[in-house]
Amino acid sequence: MSANEPAVSINVTDYMRGLGRAARDAGRRLAATESGPRNAALQAIARRLRAGEAALREANEADLAAGREQGLDAALLDRLALTEARIEAMAAGLEQIAALPDPVGAVSHLDPMPSGIRVGRMRVPLGVVGIIYESRPNVTADAAGLCLKSGNACILRGGSESLRSNRAIAACITEGLAEAGLPETAVQVVETTDRAAVGTLITMDEYVDVLVPRGGKGLIERIMQEATVPMIKHLDGVCHCFVDADADADMAERIVVNAKTQRYGTCNTLETLLLDEAIAPSLLPRLKAAFDGHGVELRACEASRALVDGLTPAEPSDWDAEYLAPILAVRVVDGLDAAMAHIERHSSGHTEAIVTQDYARAQRFLREVDSSSVMVNASTRFADGFEYGLGAEIGISTDKLHARGPVGLEGLTTQKYIVLGEGHIRE
Repeated sequence: MSANEPAVSINVTDYMRGLGRAARDAGRRLAATESGPRNAALQAIARRLRAGEAALREANEADLAAGREQGLDAALLDRLALTEARIEAMAAGLEQIAALPDPVGAVSHLDPMPSGIRVGRMRVPLGVVGIIYESRPNVTADAAGLCLKSGNACILRGGSESLRSNRAIAACITEGLAEAGLPETAVQVVETTDRAAVGTLITMDEYVDVLVPRGGKGLIERIMQEATVPMIKHLDGVCHCFVDADADADMAERIVVNAKTQRYGTCNTLETLLLDEAIAPSLLPRLKAAFDGHGVELRACEASRALVDGLTPAEPSDWDAEYLAPILAVRVVDGLDAAMAHIERHSSGHTEAIVTQDYARAQRFLREVDSSSVMVNASTRFADGFEYGLGAEIGISTDKLHARGPVGLEGLTTQKYIVLGEGHIRE
């Protein structure tokens, strides 16, 4: 099928179940391979992406033209675009994944027991991963690479706006898998834009082991309501930074401004600033001036507005808002306990930070704040798989099972117990 052809009319349930059966078989075969063929496939796919740049950009231009006709806004069109640099980044990313240590087969805690047996744990693939995402066609290559490296088959369902681009990328992936001698169905891109495909995918328990939704809040809410397959997901990123009374003011300003302004549209961007009432009178005017320079609107509590002119009154909904925009909620609080109480009530469980020079309060914040990433004297923008040394990530999880925080290769595996004996029997 040409990458520029429209989606075909199919029986969606039969089609998706066919993908599931093929993925389950490919996953078993992939799990039995050594790291060499999987790395070779990643490198071959990278070569195919570079060699196929013209075809990729032709398919992508067709998606962009259709998006303009449909009235997609500039931000969506930018996320959809495959430039020469982005195609190179996809290829380079696959090569970087190939160079990462292979988690599959690693054995830990192989310890002798009183009975004489040795008991350990071996890291193994999850099996089949279903990934549902929107807009960005580069996710097709990134997700495929992470799943292949970790020994998982995957079914990828991108947005309808990027169907032609995803097909073109999938063709490169299929060719790379074949070149490395791996099953071509280890990575399958859903070729229909029918929304029923998602409904089928998220309920195919017999074929799919885990779902990774990557997209807007509406998509993830739908999947949370309808899915019967376990998920690795986060709904939104309402991230907080608390500036303690004992904070260094210069450090606090650098961290807070970076956490908000380094990028506005990411899930680890700061959305609510909490200031201890002892430091707020001196620090808030500095922060207001800095944020004015970035064009950031501050939506503030009554105590904040009493300290600084020109702040927008905060509404109750502001404390739960993920703005993804140059807007920051600001609240003055009565110390660490009040800050942690606010976070407990309003946080989405993504990332929280404290700025302080007080060791005891820093340790309390680390122990007592229940989010997937908790930081001391660092910008929330560091909550990222690459920055955490994972090499790459398939997403962020605010769940507590099975993975939490940035999910890299290890998060796409699980562990099983292994037992080594020498004819041992239980008496």
